[in-house]
Formats: sequence, C-alpha cells, structure tokens
Amino acid sequence: MKGVTLMKTRSLLAALLAATSLAACAAGPDYVAPTPPPRGDAAFIGARSSAVSTAAVQPGWWRLYDDPVLDALVLDALAANTDIRVAVARIERARASLRGSRSETLPQTAFEGSGTYGRASQARTLPGADREGRTVDAGLSVSYELDLFGRVSRGVEASRADLSAAQEDADAVRVTVVADTVRAYVDAASYAEQLAVAQRTVDLLDRSVRITGARFERGLNQKLDVIRVTQLRDEQAATIPALQAQRDGALFRLATLTGKTPQDLPEAARERTKTPDVRQPIPVGDGRALLARRPDVRAAERRLAADTARIGVATADLYPRITLGGSVGTTAVGATDIFAGGPLRWLLGPLISWAFPNQEAIRARIGEAKADTKADLAAFDGSVLRALEETETALSAYRNALLRKEQLASAREAADRAAQVSIARQSRGQIDALDVLDAQRTLARSEAAYAQASQGVAQAQVDLFRALGGTWQGKANDPAATDLGDAA
Repeated sequence: MKGVTLMKTRSLLAALLAATSLAACAAGPDYVAPTPPPRGDAAFIGARSSAVSTAAVQPGWWRLYDDPVLDALVLDALAANTDIRVAVARIERARASLRGSRSETLPQTAFEGSGTYGRASQARTLPGADREGRTVDAGLSVSYELDLFGRVSRGVEASRADLSAAQEDADAVRVTVVADTVRAYVDAASYAEQLAVAQRTVDLLDRSVRITGARFERGLNQKLDVIRVTQLRDEQAATIPALQAQRDGALFRLATLTGKTPQDLPEAARERTKTPDVRQPIPVGDGRALLARRPDVRAAERRLAADTARIGVATADLYPRITLGGSVGTTAVGATDIFAGGPLRWLLGPLISWAFPNQEAIRARIGEAKADTKADLAAFDGSVLRALEETETALSAYRNALLRKEQLASAREAADRAAQVSIARQSRGQIDALDVLDAQRTLARSEAAYAQASQGVAQAQVDLFRALGGTWQGKANDPAATDLGDAA
C-alpha cells in the first residue's frame, strides 16, 4: 500500500514539474520596442547657432540662471505642487496594481470557519437522539494556478509597464511644473522691469510737460504743444496699471505652482526687477538624446509595452486554465470533537476550466487588445514627431528672439540719443515742440519694445528647456519615482 502511495506521489510531482516547464511558453507576441524615424536621431537644424551648443543636457537646467531665489522656488514646486501630488498618487496606484498582479504567481489560501447552534425537526431526527446541538466547521483551502500559457506572467508584465508609464507621466508633470514655475518667475520679473521702464518714461515726459509749459508761459510754444505732450504723458502712465496687473497675476501663478497661497509667497520672489537671462550657450544635445530623455515619448513606449502584454493575457484564455487545489477541514458536533480524528476531511486535485468551443468573446477581446497596440504605436510615433517639432520650433524662436532683442537694443540707443538732442535743440529754439514730441514718443516705444523683447528671450529660453524635456536624477530619494529595477 505504501508503494502505491509513493508511486502516486511521484507521478503527481512529475506532472507538476512538466506543467511548470511549459509555463515559459507565454501566449501572445513578445514585445519589441519601436524604432524612431531614420533621421530622428540627427543633430537639430536649429543647433547651428552660437546661442546653443550640442553638449548634453544637464539636470537642473534652471540653475543656468544662477538665481538662488529661483532655485528655492523650483524646489518648493517639486515638493508641494498639486499636479505633482496627483501624479505621485497615480504612481502609488500603479505600484499597488503591480503587487496585485504579482500575487497571482503565488498560491492562494483561504480559511473558513463557522459555528452554529440549532434544532432539527423531529421527522429528521433518529429516535432517542438530541434534536438540539452545536455544529462547528473549519477548513483551509490552497490553490495554485499553473501558468501554462502565460496569463499571469503577461499580466505582471503589463502591470510593470503601466508602473513605468505612470513614472514617466510624473516626470512629464515635473517638466511642465518646473517650466511653468520658471516662466511665472520670469514674467513677474519682466513685468517689474517693464514697470520701471514705463515709470522712467513717464518721469521723462513729466519733465517735457514742465519745459513745454514754461515755454508756453514765455510765448515760445503754443497751447497745442502743451496738450500734445500732456496727452503722451498720460498715455504712457495708463500702461502702468496694466503692467502691474500682469505682474500680480504672474506672482499669484507662481504662488499656486509652489503650493502656496498668494499671501505666503516669499518676499524675495517679489523683489526681482530684472528679467532673468541665460548668458551662455544652452546645451541641447541631439535628436537621439532628446527621444531617450523626453518623458512623454518614454511614457508612450511603456503604454505600448503594457498593451502588447495584454494581448498575451487575452490570448491565454483560448487555452485551458489549470489550477491545483487542496483543502483540509473538519466538521464536528460540539467544539470538543473538532480536533478529533473522525471529523477531519481533506481533498486534493486539479481544476480545469476551458471556454470551448465557443471562444468568440475571447477572440473579440484579443482583437480589442491588438487594436489598442495599434493606437499606442500611432501615439508613440506622434510623440516622437511632436518632440522633434517642438524642439526645432523652440530653437528657431529662441534664435530669432535674440536677433530681435539685439536689433531693438540698437534702435533704443538711437532713439535715446535722438530724444536728448531734440530736447537740447528745443532749449536753444532750433526746433519746435512737435519734433521733440515725436522723438520722445519714439523713445518711449523703443524702451517698451526692448523690455518686451527681453521678456520674449527669457520666455523662449523656458520654452526651449521645456521642449528639451529635462532630466531627473537621484530617483532613489524620490518616493514617487522608485527605480524601475525595484519594480521588475
């Protein structure tokens, strides 16, 4: 009898080993990463400029501004921004989903127990037996799915890719938040600089109003001259409230991005009155590095990997699902008999489930999964093209913003000299007030245009940094960006 039992045990173990060896044959296609366009890894067209270099993009690009106040604001945004907190929560959800998928590779256990007290009907009770009594039932069941066709392993693969995609989405949010924070800081400082320019222009026109008024009193100018220069002064003064409102809006936006209320924004952020600027060539790398760095491209690739694995999950349902199960338990009348040998029961055996021959619903799910991968591939290709387009556009905008600023600087200097000469000539009676007014109007426009051009350059720099995608290092210290090796 013992020999027969031993043979049965060996046969069962051999069957288990054979089934386990088949588990490596996962259903569905193995994932192959898509390739970018043939010229996608080339040097940028806009990199042929002295304003940029082909050096590798470095992490912490905002430090190129060499502004400690800005550095502190960016760190605040990375720590407290609400959009980043949402992205972190989605990473945690994806990580929990991965744990759930992994749990299916382990035996599943369940414990059940119940205790009842009741009375049976007389018709169902033997003569002389007690009609009332207690019944205690307890049992432990164990089941393990033999992953013969990779349903479980493909599910883990899909969950792992989903986690990677969530982490890349979080990096994309970080890129956006940092760029928006720097942009708000740049705008606030630029509007402050434009306010200063507008105020200087108004002060200059106040002086012209006084000079023109004095000449009118002496009969050297007409009343119309006084009206005209006063009108110009009032027009320039009217730009100040609009600039102040724009500066306040930028500061309030900066507070929101850093997770603060407008009242809690640091005073140091309000004190900057000159537009920040990067005065060295901006490192941009090349197309290959860009596509490897852009989080939206990486996220699209990870989603393609996840949905490719889900084809395998759906395909595995075409084949039988085999689960080994066993249970042990006891049912006793009264708690004193529960551990006795008589009431014990046990069960061991496989469970086979197979949707056959009607598998149309399964094939429909496979078709849906394949369609999802086609959409993901199209989204990946689109993200690659969009990344290249945005970078080239940003490079062109930055180069031309610099040229515009350079030309407006020359125009401002010429307008300033013309205004000074006109005032001097007016004091000697060589020209009339209308010529002076035209020179001052030209200077006011040149000053305002140059200040706006400085803002345009700074904004173009931020747009370029945003397009380049940013880089994130030290993820081991970031609870929202666990190393992918830990999730493998």
